[in-house]
Amino acid sequence: MKSVLLIGLGMFGQALGENLLKMGDDVMIVDKNEDVINLLASKYTSALIANCMNIDNLRSLDIPSYDACVVAIGDDFQSSLEITSNLKDLGAKYVVSKANTEIQRKFLFRVGADEVIYPNHDIAEKLAVKLNAKKVYDYIELDREHAIFEIDVPKRWVGLNIIATDPRKKHGINILTIKKGNTFTPSPGPEYIFQDGDHMLVFGNPEKIIAFTNKYR
Repeated sequence: MKSVLLIGLGMFGQALGENLLKMGDDVMIVDKNEDVINLLASKYTSALIANCMNIDNLRSLDIPSYDACVVAIGDDFQSSLEITSNLKDLGAKYVVSKANTEIQRKFLFRVGADEVIYPNHDIAEKLAVKLNAKKVYDYIELDREHAIFEIDVPKRWVGLNIIATDPRKKHGINILTIKKGNTFTPSPGPEYIFQDGDHMLVFGNPEKIIAFTNKYR
């Protein structure tokens, strides 16, 4: 369980807040819109109607006490930028800010954001990957050269072990985990025999992994 300060209760902020609650986190919500706070306050640990552009309002929230602070403001980039900077100045441990463009992402990092979420870009990128690769179930980009994919085990691999298929040498991918339904086999050994219905969580270069999935359509 973590303590989270969530600033901005638009569609993204509300969706994030609901998911944090499901995970059992303590969530403090803040928005300058009185109607929104009055509507949602009963669900959360605590709530405040306040304009966080005012640094005194932020200071009153004891910023260092939170495990993470999220700036989920999407319609006022100047506010997002200043609040992000002020949170870091007030001792925030970890600040996550929302961006709508690549240039906004760059500026948010420059003023101190530890992480910047770019929902439209991230969704578009995941969709592009799925459209260009066969049976990609999930995809996490670590950087431009490295990613983790959840993909099917090729049918021709069923009944063979990792030594025989040699995915690292032949395809440049590293198998992290084998998943079948709700069962996981972390760091499978070289003698692991692939079974029908297996999914692999693999690590490697995104282009190589996509090429691999397309090769075994």
